[in-house]
Amino acid sequence: MAHHPIDDLNPTDNEHFQDVLAQASVSRRHLIRGGVGLAALGTVPFLAACGGGDAAPAPSPTPTEATLGFNAVGKSLLDEVKLPAGYTYSVVHATGDRLVSTVSAYSNTGAELDAWEQRVGDHHDGMDLYYVDASGRYSRTATARAVLAMNHESSADSHFWHPHGQTSGGVDGKKFSQFNGWDLLPRPELEVLKEINHHGVSIAEVRKGGDGKWTYVVDAPLNRRVNGQTVMRIAGPAAHLSDIKAFMVTAYDPSGATSRGTLNNCGHGKTPWGTYLACEENWAAYFFMPAGSVDVDAKTKASRQRYGVIRAPFSGTGNAGSQGWSSVSTTDNRFTRFNVSAPGATAADDFRQEPNTFGYIVEIDPLNPTAQPAKRVAMGRFAHEAAVCGIPVVGQPLAFYMGCDSQNEYVYKFVSSALWSEADIGGGMVAGDKYLNEGKLYVAKFKADGTGEWIELNIANPLIAGYANYSFANQADVLVNTRLAADAVGATKMDRPEWGAVNPKNGEVYFTMTNNSSRTVAGADAANPRAYADNDGRLRSGNPNGHIIRLKETGTVTATATGFRWDIFLFGAEEDAGAGINLSGLSANNDFSSPDGLWFSPSTGICWIQTDDGNYTDATNCMLLAAIPGSVGDGASVTVNNSLGGNTASQQTFIGAALGDAKLRRFLVGPKGCEVTGITETADGKTLFVNIQHPGENTPAIGGATNFTFESQWPSNAGYGPGSRPRSATIAITRTDGGVIGR
Repeated sequence: MAHHPIDDLNPTDNEHFQDVLAQASVSRRHLIRGGVGLAALGTVPFLAACGGGDAAPAPSPTPTEATLGFNAVGKSLLDEVKLPAGYTYSVVHATGDRLVSTVSAYSNTGAELDAWEQRVGDHHDGMDLYYVDASGRYSRTATARAVLAMNHESSADSHFWHPHGQTSGGVDGKKFSQFNGWDLLPRPELEVLKEINHHGVSIAEVRKGGDGKWTYVVDAPLNRRVNGQTVMRIAGPAAHLSDIKAFMVTAYDPSGATSRGTLNNCGHGKTPWGTYLACEENWAAYFFMPAGSVDVDAKTKASRQRYGVIRAPFSGTGNAGSQGWSSVSTTDNRFTRFNVSAPGATAADDFRQEPNTFGYIVEIDPLNPTAQPAKRVAMGRFAHEAAVCGIPVVGQPLAFYMGCDSQNEYVYKFVSSALWSEADIGGGMVAGDKYLNEGKLYVAKFKADGTGEWIELNIANPLIAGYANYSFANQADVLVNTRLAADAVGATKMDRPEWGAVNPKNGEVYFTMTNNSSRTVAGADAANPRAYADNDGRLRSGNPNGHIIRLKETGTVTATATGFRWDIFLFGAEEDAGAGINLSGLSANNDFSSPDGLWFSPSTGICWIQTDDGNYTDATNCMLLAAIPGSVGDGASVTVNNSLGGNTASQQTFIGAALGDAKLRRFLVGPKGCEVTGITETADGKTLFVNIQHPGENTPAIGGATNFTFESQWPSNAGYGPGSRPRSATIAITRTDGGVIGR
């Protein structure tokens, strides 16, 4: 999602399906004038007829499915949340709101003296709703009591949480991205604790009132935080668990059985048995090595480089490094653990292996405050972005689909060894041990003919066992260094895979490819087919507007399928970009850039698309769109005529059927500087919960001053909460007539 301090860490030359010719650059406006662009080659029968296991085919459109039931919201640069006529919203909770009454109400001035362990975190992101029955257990049936479990992605706006911004060695008022060398100067302990504890997951009880509105409840028994210090169990395949724990050995736990904290939780997942999956995304940038330090060995260096663990000395601007968490003037290893040099004799004497304890799917039981969270190592270690479960079928394995959120990274699938039983619903962490510790991990290879394959990441694969760039010791090494294993088998480098979602109507899997500034004409391929320059606004190039890809598993048991068919559901673009870029024919009512969050409504079947954009924000703030999806193969084969940096070439790809304004419309536009991310709804489809993350993100921090020049002042300017500093917040959207959202 937001804030990718290191965005392209994949040095491999894994193929992009076909080599293409060098291409000549033309501006976007020239493309419009010259008519360079899309050439339809007709429908693709093999895609339209692709089959598929037990998942039912997409039903024929009905009058209730054919169109969306609201008028499109126009683009906006205003500092407000815009919704269609007939809709309204209320704020459920925002950054800093207290979960217990023993801490003070939030001042929104940075004056809080507590360590934030009982407050709602910041950078609201992925979330889900869990109904609670009369006995306090998980319920699949709607009740008036529930919890919202929510990720908190980043502490990049931490200057708002302190009176004068971040401080270090007497230097006040900088954002971490504006200051080079935090670890060379000490930082105050309380500031650092606040920043660490903003991360993780907030679990807050919400109640439905007589008026149908949902509000969060202070002092509710299920309120709690899972943060950057929470002790977690290391969990993985029994046959490899001792080897896995060897990678986790630190001075905190020389046995490697536990670790502390979860960081940068972005997309999420919800298990069929009723637990929450928090996904650790851009965790690598918090670690630090003092100048003069050396990596322990060549393997450690290769691993750190592939994952982006920051090293000193810093140089230049725009790469913040560690935020100085290890610089607190104390020997307390809550802080020194972020210094990953190796002063001790072994890994048990220092924190050289602390980075190995991050980058996982973290399972949490939101309805059991005493249950210890677990890091599910069998699902791989990377910059996790969502873990969405395929449609569960009794007696068959479960499949979880995951993206790695950086440029030129991969799409993954985990398939459980255990077969699904509905007797495990409500089974909590015990069920998690059953389904998420034992299984097979795969990475995707998208082929130029519209098919693809899942390649198992196993040490038995000669490509992994004999990989020249990294020497894998065992299967535990494969699971801890998943990116390198995926490199070894030649997985397809994608345009920043972020959220995944599964269409409940037919089981097809969708992934957002948010953008990729490093995509070139020579590197374009069928699944990532565009390389172009946007010559107005933000002046970015590569694939600045992103796209959404979807796949349909083949075989009689879709979870275990090793093959699939795919096409591109939508291409992001500005409406006036010309046919060569605006391949999906977007209009002023539905053009968008940088799709990120993605979610299907179980009640309406609407595919909700959220944006995290830095390209089109000269024309509009980030947004939420509603789409009525078709199915893989409902469109055509097309040729994209790319032109960038003096190179030109054509690239064939497969595109879904055009939706038009009737089936794709802008539903919400957020306030200034925000990202729209995280979405869920009530079972009746009448309340939609949406997160507004980091409004006012681009507010400068002025050294030594007590005031800021705010880019945004939302939600206080909408009547929620004290002060004027911007805050991330969750909103609940309803229709004024009480109807179902979107229809």
